[in-house]
Amino acid sequence: MRRSLLVLALVAFTPLLALAQGARPAPWKAKVDAELPLLGHRNWILIVDSAYPLQTSPGVETVETNADELDVVRYVLNAVHHAIHVRPEIYMDAELPYVPDTDAPGASAYRQQMAAALHGHAIESLPHDRIIANIDDTGKLFHILILKTSLTIPYSSVFIRLNCKYWSDDAENRLRARMAEASGK
Repeated sequence: MRRSLLVLALVAFTPLLALAQGARPAPWKAKVDAELPLLGHRNWILIVDSAYPLQTSPGVETVETNADELDVVRYVLNAVHHAIHVRPEIYMDAELPYVPDTDAPGASAYRQQMAAALHGHAIESLPHDRIIANIDDTGKLFHILILKTSLTIPYSSVFIRLNCKYWSDDAENRLRARMAEASGK
């Protein structure tokens, strides 16, 4: 009887154990986890809507996530927050506040949810074409990771430019001023 119960318990428990052992992160999460240690200042991570175009600059890599954009944003920001070497500078399309629910159902709710997800981060808004041109130009020299999501609201992409976490913009400005002063310029 004891052996039967043990066998029954093992049969019932084995699928759960296999599931727990075989649980792997989604491929896009594995990509973020693998690439983030290699990325540094001047690299970008973009979390984009489903209609975002496939860019062809040599340094641009696009990964389809099949995931909710807010989930991807939260995951990436959490990963960047825990990185020792980079901090996020966030850009969004200047057009987004003007997208009405009548043309893009859910736009207002998305804006509220994204504001909550990005709470505490400074966000710079720029026209979409200007951001795209900047990404294209940057992709000629530096790596850009684009994470394409299932979101279907226009102008909803989140553009994260990475900057050095342990060296501030103020420290860089002071360094450049000392160098200019030393060279007499």
